[in-house]
Amino acid sequence: MRDKFRNLSLDRIDHAILKILQKDGRISNNDLADRIGLSASACLRRVKALENNDVIDRYVAIVPQTAAELPDNVFVQITVEKQTKEKLAEFERSVKNCPQIMECYLMSGDADYLLRVIVSDASDYERLHMDVLTALPGVSQIKSNFSLRTVTKKTSIPFK
Repeated sequence: MRDKFRNLSLDRIDHAILKILQKDGRISNNDLADRIGLSASACLRRVKALENNDVIDRYVAIVPQTAAELPDNVFVQITVEKQTKEKLAEFERSVKNCPQIMECYLMSGDADYLLRVIVSDASDYERLHMDVLTALPGVSQIKSNFSLRTVTKKTSIPFK
């Protein structure tokens, strides 16, 4: 995946476009063009090129967890029984089907995976643990840590 962007050259205008769009994905093309000093047509060409090259993955609305009544974050370390390509792929497919698993990372170190799950409270996590996490393919160990509060949560990627 890293190689995909290796030969892609982004200039200061691309960076400016991305910085603005990460803060306001609904900005009009005319307003975006005005802010970066391009014509509307040149700006639209730039944005379309960023989208076509997958630099812009998608546009989303960011909804607070509390609006879904799932205010708590639990960070879950999972160790799997066997680290074969097939077993890892089966685990990863299953994780993608659970709506409360917001993020999943393949890790180095003691645990094989780190998950961020969102829950309403401890009893909701207990249900998720018993009904979902322990049923994931190949799970041999689960360690969980509840977040006490979110200090910072960013959605914008910084550019050098």
